[in-house]
Amino acid sequence: MRRTLRTAQRTDAGRIADIYAYYVKNTTVSFEYLPPDEGEMAERLTKISARFPFLVCEEEGKVAGYAYADEAFSRAAYRWSAEISVYVDRDFRRRGIGGRLVGAVEEICRRLGYRTMYALVTGENADSLVFHESIGYEKEAVFKEQGYKSGRWLDVVWLRKRLGGREVSAKFPAPVSAMSAEEMREILRFYER
Repeated sequence: MRRTLRTAQRTDAGRIADIYAYYVKNTTVSFEYLPPDEGEMAERLTKISARFPFLVCEEEGKVAGYAYADEAFSRAAYRWSAEISVYVDRDFRRRGIGGRLVGAVEEICRRLGYRTMYALVTGENADSLVFHESIGYEKEAVFKEQGYKSGRWLDVVWLRKRLGGREVSAKFPAPVSAMSAEEMREILRFYER
């Protein structure tokens, strides 16, 4: 089975929206009530990609999952932190796609100068909590009854993973566009295996 990791393109927005729509409509994984359409997803992809990695995984000739980093907090002093998001098509789960995508996003962010990666997980999403903890995230905080969806109040668990040390604090992290195409290919090839 051929697996390819690559940078997401605007033309992937429809497939990304389809993957995400399942989680919005059928689960409490996302706190959105209505799934974004292809146009909205294309706008999100463009905005996020200007600064952060936004990757897709193709398997069997189809986008099977995606992951991206985004701003964790808006104030300048938080600039060395990012938040990870990962979604895998339910028909492609349990194949290691999520771990590969997250690993690649983390490595790109580490090389760009990010120090800390956060994951926000719905408290009842046991699979995601186990997944994140298995790849090195630690529980930082639990916010009780933070979101209301599916007729109930839901906890949010904040998890944290250290990407770099104090040495990265000399300057703001670089945007993803600062990474050479060769370095990006090297990272993506490593995580395709």
